[in-house]
Amino acid sequence: MALNRTTAIPISLLLLLLQSALAASFPLTVSDDTPSAYEVLQGYNFPVGILPKGVLKYDLDESTGRFHAYLDGSCSFSLEGSYQLKYKSTISGIISNNKLTDLSGISVKVFFLWLNIVEVTRDDDELGFSVGIASASFPIDNFYECPQCGCGLDCLNGKVSKLRVKSSFASI
Repeated sequence: MALNRTTAIPISLLLLLLQSALAASFPLTVSDDTPSAYEVLQGYNFPVGILPKGVLKYDLDESTGRFHAYLDGSCSFSLEGSYQLKYKSTISGIISNNKLTDLSGISVKVFFLWLNIVEVTRDDDELGFSVGIASASFPIDNFYECPQCGCGLDCLNGKVSKLRVKSSFASI
């Protein structure tokens, strides 16, 4: 079941708002109580920054943890330390507390190879990313902010973002 963050506004109410002096000051979208994909991540003890800005919608089967998150197209950006990331328009996997498994739709460029990130785990203040044959850990504070497609974390200045690495990719 796909969850939607917006609720339709009746046309009569819309016209009333447009005539009102307040219409220029407030958004015309009414939100329901459905949590955003970023809030769902936080509910499973993950920071919002493991997803880029712009998740349009998601679906989650709470009984199994199976999820799909939908972007408005593919997304890529670079982070300092030679890491380039790509997100497909649909990201899927299984979420549980401190663990994302069976991931699909996220890849990282290591040297000259694109490798799929298949698992993310949280261990205290570190996030571990696995590509199956290798893994890397990063301080969690690298992920408090969502990266933006095209420019990562420093879109204002056009600079490449700095990502602190605790350890380089190592064999499992």
